[in-house]
Formats: sequence, structure tokens, C-alpha cells
Amino acid sequence: MAEHVVIIGSGPAGWAAAIYTSRANLKPLLFEGAASQENWDLGRPPLGQLAITTEVENYPGFPAGNLASYLDDSVDESKRRYMGPHSGEGVSGPELMELMRQQALNFGTRAVTEDITEVDLSGHPFKLRSSEGTAVECLTVIVATGARANYLGLDSENRFKNMGVSACAVCDGALPRFRDKPLVVVGGGDSAMEEATFLTKFGSKVYIVHRRDALRASRIMADRALANEKIDVKWNSVVEEVLGNDEEGVTGVRIRSTVELEKVEEVGAAGYFAAIGHTPNTEFLQGQLETNEKGYIVWTTAARTFTSVDGVFAAGDVADDYYRQAVTAAGTGCMAALDAERWLAAKGFE
Repeated sequence: MAEHVVIIGSGPAGWAAAIYTSRANLKPLLFEGAASQENWDLGRPPLGQLAITTEVENYPGFPAGNLASYLDDSVDESKRRYMGPHSGEGVSGPELMELMRQQALNFGTRAVTEDITEVDLSGHPFKLRSSEGTAVECLTVIVATGARANYLGLDSENRFKNMGVSACAVCDGALPRFRDKPLVVVGGGDSAMEEATFLTKFGSKVYIVHRRDALRASRIMADRALANEKIDVKWNSVVEEVLGNDEEGVTGVRIRSTVELEKVEEVGAAGYFAAIGHTPNTEFLQGQLETNEKGYIVWTTAARTFTSVDGVFAAGDVADDYYRQAVTAAGTGCMAALDAERWLAAKGFE
């Protein structure tokens, strides 16, 4: 018998969709992704990007304070154990995601720790197959697989993630570790200019490291950044290594000139922000849903989560190349759930 709703993805969008569809008695089946080293290395672990994020200060409802007793009471002991003691600083990414997950499970969501690797959206019911060979037929699908940040691929980037290395200035820029300290942004497009300009609110100086002698950003974004007295562009340069230690985290970067290859410079900084784009996790769809030029799933109807295939909905960062925040992802997860529920009712499915 076909499932009413299958949710693919386990970030804020996926679990929000699961909470709403399970409360609507649709008995959703959620594929949260395999807990494999490959998924972690690719930046797409179960529970999404927040699983690899420490402090979360901007998710509504979680001010700084001691959540330890609530976590102990709300999250399964086996999951709670690996989180360690609560820091008292708001909520961490893994804590927030485990709370969402448990909330969905409490309402009856069934979770499968496997990746969906094949889909057939050409007929109805839709057909899905997982990495472990599980075959599922379903009436509706909510795609909530997110997008992963692009990095340069340096070992030192990996080492200092959550210790000064970030790919989201809006998420992390206001953290105490970055305040009144020099910061580095890598990139030359609109995102890099936006990130650098935003960071000037908190950092003492922002260095943009760009491999060319001209920015790729739109004229208005570039002019705004270049006019900011706190921003200094390191032209014709690439980052060779993120510098730091286990106590302080990031302390700077080593950059090399792309014109004079022997010219190497160390720039002191407390933060390193990669602003070289994101890659939506859509490979498994094999082109069966319409995407934009960046590869993000297209919402085909204004203010709805509809996709190019009737009965398939998209939520979160896999369809959002602009906001990319946990709270907006959760919001569109709710929208997708309601869209799926109403679609099923309109089609007469009980």
C-alpha cells in the first residue's frame, strides 16, 4: 500500500514537515539519511547543517540559559548521551535538531536512517528506492534535502569548523568570538560582498580574499563593499591554509599571490567565512524536477511549495538560495506539510 507522505531529508524543514503531517494523522515516513562518513565528509549529515553547528543564537524560543534538564527529559537517553553537558549558551545545533526529531517521533513519524538514491516521479504513485534497497511507493513526496556549503577543500578548513570557520555570516557573525576582531571572507561574488558588509557590524576589519583583480559581484554590491572603510580586499590571492590552534580556534590565514607565486602573506583573523556558494542536494532526483540555474528546486506557484511535478513539494534550503536560515527552512517545512495535506484531500485520498 502506498504511503501518504514520504519526507526526504532531516534538517529543520524535514522535521517541521514531519511534525505537521504526523499531527494531521498522515503517518509520514521520513528518510533522514545514512549516518555514513561519506555524508559527513560531503557536509550533508543526518539532521542537516545544524548537526555540525555549535552555538545557535537566532532560532526563536531558545534564549541563553540552561536547557539541560529539559533536554534530559525530552530527548532519548541514547541520543542525549553523545551531546555532552549543555553549555548554557542558548541551544546548540545538534540539541535543536534532536528536539525537533523527538517532537516528530512523539507524534508518530517513522524515521529510516537511509539515503534515498533513486526516484521515479513519472507516474503515480511515486516510486523511491533507498541506499539499502528499501522500495517505497507514495502519494506525495516532500523533498527537504537542503544544500551544503562549498569550501576550498583545505584540511585546515575542516579542522577549524565551528572554531572560527563558517559559511554563514548571518548565522554566526554576531557570536562573541568574532566581535571587534579582524575577519576574513573568501569569494568575489554577491554573496561574498553581502557577507563581508554584514560582518563589518561586528568585526574590527574584514579582509576579502579574491583570486582575481576584479570582483564577480554585481556593480552595486561591489561598490557598496569597496566603499566600506572596514573592508580591505586582498586582490589576486588565494588562501593556502587557515591558521589556528585548539585553544583559540582560528587565528589567521596564509594567502599566496596568484600573480607573484613566491609572495606569501599571513593575515591575522579570528574568523574565516567561506562565501563561494552552496550546492543543493538534488543529485538523486536525476533532473526529474525543474531547477533554477544554480540547481535549486523551483517553486512553481507563488507562496506555495509546489514543484514541477504534481504531488511533489520542496521545503528548506534545497529550494531556497536566498535566505538559507533554520527558521525559514522550518517555516517552509510547515508550508509543504500543509500543501501535501490539502493536495491529498483535494484528490480524495483518505
